[in-house]
Amino acid sequence: MGSDDDACQGLFSCILCGDCCRGYGGTYLSGTDVDAISRHLGVAADRLVAYYTQLSGGRRLIAQGDDGYCIFWDQVCTIHPVKPKMCRQWPFIHSILVDVGNWRAMAASCPGMNADAPDRKILECVKKALQP
Repeated sequence: MGSDDDACQGLFSCILCGDCCRGYGGTYLSGTDVDAISRHLGVAADRLVAYYTQLSGGRRLIAQGDDGYCIFWDQVCTIHPVKPKMCRQWPFIHSILVDVGNWRAMAASCPGMNADAPDRKILECVKKALQP
């Protein structure tokens, strides 16, 4: 790990609690996500879309169960090897760049996030994580 990576140490450490899999507006899916999940589950992509997703604002997202959790959450992520890009990026997401206060709001419900980190460090690390 290089010195740039060291600068982001302590900002986030996932504890696999699943809190990010509940609520928060849902997980959007790209066509690539749909294809990967359908292959992983061994179901046709159109069946996955019909039974495991819903539309929100014209975009496809993973459906949630009655408990508010992603339907693929069962004490662990059951699609972890192919989880959507949005999940892989958490909590290093674009909305932090729009308003760094979003980091602190998310940290209030994610025990793995450091809410006390300086804004500059948060923004630098999120920008770095989002680079292609």
